[in-house]
Amino acid sequence: MYQARWRRANKYGNRKVTVFGITFDSKREALRYMELVSMQRAGKITDLQTQVPYELIPAMRDDDGRLIQRGCSYVADFVYKAVNLDGSTTEVVEDAKGCRTEVYKLKKKLMYWRHGILIREV
Repeated sequence: MYQARWRRANKYGNRKVTVFGITFDSKREALRYMELVSMQRAGKITDLQTQVPYELIPAMRDDDGRLIQRGCSYVADFVYKAVNLDGSTTEVVEDAKGCRTEVYKLKKKLMYWRHGILIREV
């Protein structure tokens, strides 16, 4: 008997894309990665990383060590160091955004409050 298998469409209409063996959640994110790789080869940025997690709220446990509330984290699409004109570097946390959800807006505020990092949206 034949059984149809339906793939659920992505909520925001984006498709996963693989570039250099790395799978990205969207075409926008994959294109940005290729731009950043080019910038790194040109020496404009260094230490390019993808999918870097940041803890926003730690998990909460009771006195016996049982989990009461799960922690909350933000996963940055890209983290790299931008090379300044004087040769110094500045860390940049970047997110390739197509849709700014309410959850993302809250996590962006928590990122600044907790780590003092402003997320650059592209």
